[in-house]
Amino acid sequence: MNRRGGGSIEFGLEVPIARGRAASHNRVMTPRELANSICEVLRSHGHEALLAGGCVRDILLGREPADYDVATDATPDEVMALFPESLAVGAQFGVIAVRRDGLKVEVATFRADAGYSDGRHPDGVVYARTAQEDVQRRDFTINGLLMRHDTGEVLDYIGGQADLRAGVIRAIGEPGRRFREDKLRLLRAVRFAARFGFAIEPATFEAVRRNAREITQISAERVRAELTKLLTEGAARRGLELLEETGLLHAVLPEVGALKGVEQPPQFHPEGDVWIHTRLMIEQLPAAASPTLAWGVLLHDVGKPATFKSAKETGDRIRFDGHVDVGVQMVQDIARRLRFSNDDAEQIVALVANHMRFKDVEQMRASTLKRFVRLPRFEEHLELHRLDCLSSHRRPESYEFVRRTLAETPAEQIRPPRLLSGDDLLEMGYKPGPLFSEILRSVEDAQLEGQLRSGEEAKYYVHREFGAAKVAKREIVGKQVK
Repeated sequence: MNRRGGGSIEFGLEVPIARGRAASHNRVMTPRELANSICEVLRSHGHEALLAGGCVRDILLGREPADYDVATDATPDEVMALFPESLAVGAQFGVIAVRRDGLKVEVATFRADAGYSDGRHPDGVVYARTAQEDVQRRDFTINGLLMRHDTGEVLDYIGGQADLRAGVIRAIGEPGRRFREDKLRLLRAVRFAARFGFAIEPATFEAVRRNAREITQISAERVRAELTKLLTEGAARRGLELLEETGLLHAVLPEVGALKGVEQPPQFHPEGDVWIHTRLMIEQLPAAASPTLAWGVLLHDVGKPATFKSAKETGDRIRFDGHVDVGVQMVQDIARRLRFSNDDAEQIVALVANHMRFKDVEQMRASTLKRFVRLPRFEEHLELHRLDCLSSHRRPESYEFVRRTLAETPAEQIRPPRLLSGDDLLEMGYKPGPLFSEILRSVEDAQLEGQLRSGEEAKYYVHREFGAAKVAKREIVGKQVK
C-alpha cells in the first residue's frame, strides 16, 4: 500500500522522475517541468496535487505524454489566486488552465460529477475531498491513475496498472453508466484500444455495442475530432475495424460501412472488395499523418457502392462509372455533417475528385500535367495515389512518372510568371468579359506547352487566335446561345 493507504505501486516499470525546477533563462521549460512546478506551488500552500490521467498512463507505458494534467483538492478560485497567469477554461467543471512560456497545463479540482442528463456534459459539479473519490468519475482504468510529481509514486485506486500490463481497455465502474454520462467515451474506447493495441474488456465492449447509436447525441465537432485522432495516431486500420465491430461506424459514417462486400474487378483489385482495399490503405497511414490526407484515403472510394455494376450488367467487367462524381457529392455531404472547416473540406473533396486522374498522367498534355501538379498540397494527392497502388494492383508507373516529372522540371516551368494580364488585354483593345478568362488561360496553356516565352510572343498569339473578327464572331454566337 502507498503511504496514503490507497493505491499501490505495482506496474513494474522504472518511472522517470523530473524534479520540479524553474527553467533557466537560457533553457525553455518543458511541459513536465511546468506540471511539476504547479504541483509544488499547490503543495507548498497546503493542497494535495498529483499528475493525473493520460500523462500518467503514457509515462508508465514509456511514451512521451502529449500534455500534462494536474488534479488537486484546491478549488478553482484558489488555483487562480495562486497562478495569476491562469485562465478559466472550464471553471464551471472545476478546470483551470495554467499557462507559462507558451505551455499549458490543466488543473482540475477533485470532483464527483452530479449526473449527465444530456449525455455530454455534467449537470453540475460536486467537489470531492479526496483523489480516490475523483478517479471514480473518470472513463477508463488506464486513464484513472495518479502520480506524485516528485517521487513517481503511483496511486492506483481502480486497477489501472493491471489493465496496462494486460493491455485492456476497461470502463471504471459500470460500463453502461460511464457511457451514458458522456457518449463520446464510446469512440474513445475504440481509439484507445487501437492506439495502444489493447483489447476492449468484454463488458465494456458489449456496452459500446449496446449504446453505439447514441453517439449521434454528441456534437459533430467532437465526433469529427475523435475520428481524426483515430485516423492519425498510427493505428487507423484497427480503429476502423473496431468501429465496424462495435456498430459505431454505421452510426457515424454509414457511407464507409457500405463499402463492405462491394466487389471490385480482380484484374485491378486482386486484394478484394472496397472495404478490404480501404483498410489496406489506411493501415499504411503513419502516426501524425495529415488529417486531410487521412480523411481523403478513408473516403476516396466512397462513391463505389452507389455506382457498382456487375460484369453481367456491363458485359465485360465490374465497373463503377461515375463513382468519382458521386463520391465528391457524398464527401461534401459528410464534410457538412461533421462540420469540417472550409479549407479542410475543400482539400478532402479535391483528393477524392482527383484520385483517378493519375491513370492518365503519361498521356496528358504538358499544360494539363503542370496544372495537375500545381494543385494545392499536391504532395497529399501523390501520397494517396501511392497508397492506392500499394493496396491494389501494385503498379506504381504513374506515381514514378509524376515524381520524375517533378524532379526534372524546374519550378519556374511549372509555375511560370504570367506573360499577359487583364490590363494588357485592355491595352490591346479587348473588352472585359468572360472572354478574358478564355484568352488568359489559352495563353498560359501555350506558355506551359513551351510555345510562348515572352510577352511579345503572347500578344502576337492573342491577335492570331483572338483577333477582332474572331472575337466579334464569338460574341454573336454567345448571344444566339442565350
